[in-house]
Amino acid sequence: MVGLRTRVTPRRRLPASLNALTLSRPERARAHMAASVLLDYPDAAWFAKLPAVRGLAAPLPDKLRHPLERFMDAAEAAHSWEQQYVRTFDLKRKCSLYLTYFATGDTRKRGTALVTILEAYRAAGWEFDAHELPDYLPAVLEFSAMSNSEIADALLSSHREGIEVLRAALEAMDSPWADVVRAVTLSLPPVDEATRERYLELISEGPPTETVGLSLNGILPPFRVREDV
Repeated sequence: MVGLRTRVTPRRRLPASLNALTLSRPERARAHMAASVLLDYPDAAWFAKLPAVRGLAAPLPDKLRHPLERFMDAAEAAHSWEQQYVRTFDLKRKCSLYLTYFATGDTRKRGTALVTILEAYRAAGWEFDAHELPDYLPAVLEFSAMSNSEIADALLSSHREGIEVLRAALEAMDSPWADVVRAVTLSLPPVDEATRERYLELISEGPPTETVGLSLNGILPPFRVREDV
C-alpha cells in the first residue's frame, strides 16, 4: 500500500537447492574422480585426460553425466580455457577451490583447519603428498573416490557450506564450471536448514577477513589415526 513505512524484513531467498541423487558407492566414486580431474588446472595434460573422464562419466545417471559431458564439450570447443580458469578461481574470493577458506578466510585459524584435514587423511590410512594444500577440492574429491572411506564422506559433508557457496557463485556468473560443482552437489546428502542459512551468510558476506567473532561451522573435528592401517 502506498505511504506505509513497513519495518517488516522480507524473507531471505536461499539459492535453489538440488535434490541429491541416490548413488551406489562406485557411482559416487566415479562422479568424484571425474569432478576431481575437471576442477583441476586445465593444462595440456588436463585436456589429454578428457577421453578417460568421459569413460568415467558414461555409466553415471543422466543428471550427473549430462552436466559433466556438457562441461567437457565446452572446454574442447573453447579458446583460452586456461585464462578463463584463472579469472574464475584465482581472482574471485567466492570461487575458491580451497574448502577451509570459506569458513576461515585468510586468518590464523586456517592453519589449524588445514592440520585437521591432514589428520583426516592420515586417519583413513592416507598421506597427502601434493603441491596443493590439503583442502584443495579436487584433492578431496580424489580422496573420496579412491579411499572408500567414511572419513572422506565426513570431510566433504563438514565443508558442504563452502561447496554450496562455490556452486552459487559459479551459477551466478553463468560459469561452465558450475556444471561440475553441480554434479558434486548432487552426489552429496541434502543440505539442512542450518547449513543453508550459514552458506547464505557466506554468499552475502564472503569469507572472513578477521578472527574476531569467527564461526568455524563446517570445520572437520579431529580424527584419531587408526592403528590397523
